Parts: sequence; C-alpha cells; structure tokens
Amino acid sequence: MRLHLVDGTYELYRAHFAPRPVHLAPNGTDAKATVGIVESLLALLNDPEEAVTHIAVAFDNPIRSFRNDLYPPYKSDEGVPPELRSQFDAAEDAVRAIGVTAWPMREYEADDALATAARHFRNDFEQVRILTPDKDLGQCLDEDRVVQVDRRQRKVINEAAFRELRGFAPHSMPDFLALAGDSADGFPGLPGFGQKSSALLVGAYERLEDIPADPFEWKVKLRGAPQLAATLVERRDEATLYRRLATLVDKVPIAESLEDLRFAGVPRDGFQSWCHELGVARLKSVPKRWR
Repeated sequence: MRLHLVDGTYELYRAHFAPRPVHLAPNGTDAKATVGIVESLLALLNDPEEAVTHIAVAFDNPIRSFRNDLYPPYKSDEGVPPELRSQFDAAEDAVRAIGVTAWPMREYEADDALATAARHFRNDFEQVRILTPDKDLGQCLDEDRVVQVDRRQRKVINEAAFRELRGFAPHSMPDFLALAGDSADGFPGLPGFGQKSSALLVGAYERLEDIPADPFEWKVKLRGAPQLAATLVERRDEATLYRRLATLVDKVPIAESLEDLRFAGVPRDGFQSWCHELGVARLKSVPKRWR
C-alpha cells in the first residue's frame, strides 16, 4: 500500500498559471484552477505506476498561519490574484467530489498537515509519497519509507538522494533555511549566507547550536568565514526564529483514520453532478475507478 500526500495549494497555483485558456463555469465564475486540480488528481489516480491506494490533499485556506504571528512578513494571502483566491473553497469541494480527503488548514499550513500524516502513517504503508517540489518537505524524508515526488519534473527524492543533492541530512533542512533564507515563505536568512556556505556548515554541524563561534574551529573552509561567524553570533536569535518558521509541525490534529484515506473510487453521481455544475462534461468519462 502507498499513501499519497498532495500539496493542494501548489497544485492549485500550478493549474491557475498553466498556459491554457481560462475556464468559466456556467455561472460565469473563473474555474480554471479548480478544474485543473481535478484533472491533475484524476491523472494521478489513473496512473498505474503510482498505484494509489490511500490519498489526501492539504490546502492553505487562508494563506496564513501561526507563523504570521511570529513573523508578520511571512507569506500570506497578500498578492494572490483574486480570481485564484476565490477558488480556494471550490477546490476543496472539487477534491471531495472525486472521493479524496481534503484537509483545509487554518492555524497551520498545508505543509504541516503533510508532515503530520507522513509521521503518523509511515509505518502503515510500504511508502509515503509527498507530492510537492517544496523544499520544506525535505525534512520529512525517511530512507525509502517517506519520499518526495516532483510530478512536473518526474523526480522522486528519497533520503539518500536528498543527502547527495544537499550535502546534509533531511532533519537539518530548517537549520539550512534559517541561514540561507526562503524567499517563497518570506524570510531572508542571515546576511552573507548563501546556499553553498549554509549547506557546508549545516552538513558539518547539523544544527545551528553546534556551529562554533570561532571560525578558525570550523571543519569547513569558507570565504569570508570571520564575517559569517560574527553575523551568526550577532544574529543568532534571528536565525533561531527563522528555523522555527521553517520547522514543520508534525502533530497537527487530523481526524481521519487510515481507512478514511483509502481511495475507494470516484463517487459517480456526485462527480458527474460536479462536472455539470462546472461545465466540464469532457471529464465525466475520465475516472477509471468508480464507486
């Protein structure tokens, strides 16, 4: 058995910005992203190589969490195109219409729900597959038991591949982001620290606390090491905050049991009603598994 955990917010954005015409529902509202995410999920469910047995989709709705209280510049709904923001609720309904569990996050983020499910269910499945290119989820990887899948690039990253690519262990991803920053989430990291220097330091010491204050004690040689060390000492509280922002919460309250996540097929009547409501009759015959 496999558990597929899908980043619904990423899929929604990808569908909205895909180079294809806008789709207007019969009531005149923009439904391009909503229809797109259903098409994407149906392709996943129909894919014999993915062999989906259990699945859930997590959404940021709204794009705001406890992290905004800790750091106001953290990512939010600001700047989201209104025609996309208006589809967040509709997308959740669409996911349920094809018989898939949807997790709308309020206080937490979609990534937290994915991390929680990966931790909670990883021993119940041959493999947990987290479907998102978001680097934050790298911290959840566990050998071949929990892997990350980038469907667009057709890449599967397990723990070994992550270590080879990044130069440090999955659990050190928050420490790396604390130094290097994460523009997608809205925090800058520390001045002077780039991807390479951050990866080398985290690869050598794993955690911020274990990086010596004296750069002459560092196991790795970095250009500008004295200035980097001084910055880390001076701004350690700032780095600690960024690490907390980057650390996923893996104990989010999730009510669904393993059986609730089983994909039993697309509910025929409900799905076809949804297709009529959205004006996408062409999708009525796409599902291969019905209930």
